[in-house]
Amino acid sequence: MKITVAGAKKEVADGLTVAELIEQENIETPQYVTVSVNEEFIDAGSFDTHQLSEGDEVEFLYFMGGGR
Repeated sequence: MKITVAGAKKEVADGLTVAELIEQENIETPQYVTVSVNEEFIDAGSFDTHQLSEGDEVEFLYFMGGGR
């Protein structure tokens, strides 16, 4: 199936989960990533079970702390 990941069109296996996509995309710090699918945030506890669908748009977001 075809999905869009961070603006790039990709061909992935049917039934791919968010967790599997994170692994395929070699996300360096998966424990700190927030994922949105079609502009809706996915709970980290659902990464293993949330299956992606044809045409989904996935974004990986990283929140950085810092400052004073």
